[in-house]
Amino acid sequence: MTSAAPPPPAGLDALRAENALLREQLAAVTEIGIALGAERDLRALLETILTKARWLTCADAGSLYLVEGDRRDRLRFVLAQNDSREVPFVERVLDVSSETIVGHVARTREAVNLPDVYDLDPAAGFTYSTSFDEQVGYRCKSMLVVPMIDRRDRVTGCIQLINRKPDRALRLASPAHTEEVVLPFPPAMTQLMQSIASQSAVALDKARLIEDLEHTFEGLVYASVVAIESRDPTTSGHSERVAKLSVELARAVNDALPHRLPRPLTATQLKELRYASLLHDFGKVGVREQVLVKAKKLFPWDLDAVRLRFAAAAREREARALRDLVDKLGAAGKGLDPRPFIEAARSTIEAETRRLAQLLATVEEANEPRVLAGGAEAELRHVADERFTDLHGCERRLLGDDELADLTIARGSLNREQRLEIESHVAHTFRFLSRIPWTEELRDLPRIAGAHHEKLDGSGYPDGLREDEIPLQSKVMAVADIFDALTAWDRPYKKALPLERALAILDLEVKDRHIDGELVALFRERRLYRAVMSDAP
Repeated sequence: MTSAAPPPPAGLDALRAENALLREQLAAVTEIGIALGAERDLRALLETILTKARWLTCADAGSLYLVEGDRRDRLRFVLAQNDSREVPFVERVLDVSSETIVGHVARTREAVNLPDVYDLDPAAGFTYSTSFDEQVGYRCKSMLVVPMIDRRDRVTGCIQLINRKPDRALRLASPAHTEEVVLPFPPAMTQLMQSIASQSAVALDKARLIEDLEHTFEGLVYASVVAIESRDPTTSGHSERVAKLSVELARAVNDALPHRLPRPLTATQLKELRYASLLHDFGKVGVREQVLVKAKKLFPWDLDAVRLRFAAAAREREARALRDLVDKLGAAGKGLDPRPFIEAARSTIEAETRRLAQLLATVEEANEPRVLAGGAEAELRHVADERFTDLHGCERRLLGDDELADLTIARGSLNREQRLEIESHVAHTFRFLSRIPWTEELRDLPRIAGAHHEKLDGSGYPDGLREDEIPLQSKVMAVADIFDALTAWDRPYKKALPLERALAILDLEVKDRHIDGELVALFRERRLYRAVMSDAP
């Protein structure tokens, strides 16, 4: 007959329970450390810190405070959690030097563990206000507050834990129930929470650094946009509108055209597209300003030179007529009525002045950045054949070969050389942006920005990429860029096209296999243009 096993020694069960608790806490601390190290978003990190701290200590409620101010003398109440009550959260600021419990901890850098905040030692140096409890019908009893101290040995904030429960799932039904079941935080819990608070401070410092870097980068991006648009004020706002339209269209692609993507575009990829769109014209800093802002076919100084030639030609014709008049009057002798000769000279001068004015009007009409009217090119060549004698006695043409070539530009205001210079801005964009050490998440930004003028049929620039070689984000940006260029209301050299006309031109671009038809259809169906056209239907 087998004898029964002897009972365990006294206290062994308690030791096993304590060991199990320590293992659970160690595992929790490790898990919390991993979670804090992985989280980069500041707001989400704050939630993680407080949630994990409450879970580890079985706290019913908790709050989180962050130090702020140039002198680090203020605490901002940034987060509150409560399992038993829905309480209104109102962000507020208090002085580190205040007599509150949290202010005391931030000032002294020492944790405070209180079994009952309603029963404080008068010599403690701090007080507890019961007004919040009375307002929401809650009872704060046990409390543990620990400072978060970062790697530079600075207090960055405080974690406040309230009402330790015997069971995490328990809800405190009333103040009387709280009095009955709430436990004090064990002294060992203070040391454990100081370790968690130290990890939290390091994670918080890293998240703040990342956030600061992102804010700095965002500022540099917008400063670059301001620099670009200050060189060409007529396109002010263009980059911002293209970015807005591009992100809206990319979100619609996520939703409506999942077959176009191996996986949905993430928030980071949408940010990458937004930055690429904001910087898509960055290369314009490498284009001569006179070409960049050229609104008409002739530069203003070239048109002024042409007008001076016409004025000189008019004066030359007038002087010639007057010389002829003097010669005729001299040959006629005395007693002859001079009035017919004078009238004839006046008529000649007026007719020639009028003819030159009409020729100049032809030049000024041709100078506008639009398709030439029928017969205009022949008229311009006739103008170029006109000659006059300058003050030095040299015979000169009213229009030079370069001026004639510019005035007969078929479309727009740029000749071939100038258009190539403008088109070079995309290559400059890629070259400049490629010099920036982008993060792994934004590594494709230069390629996306540098391909927004490529066309599906390979006729685009700068590399003549074909459809399957162009990034989808660049195709998205191309639709946004063309639409905004057509509908922009702030360009003095052209009127904004009506919505339907702009959409019709997008359709023509699709027909010519320049831009993506599915994207244009989605842009139209979802009426995404409303993001930048507040009065669009």
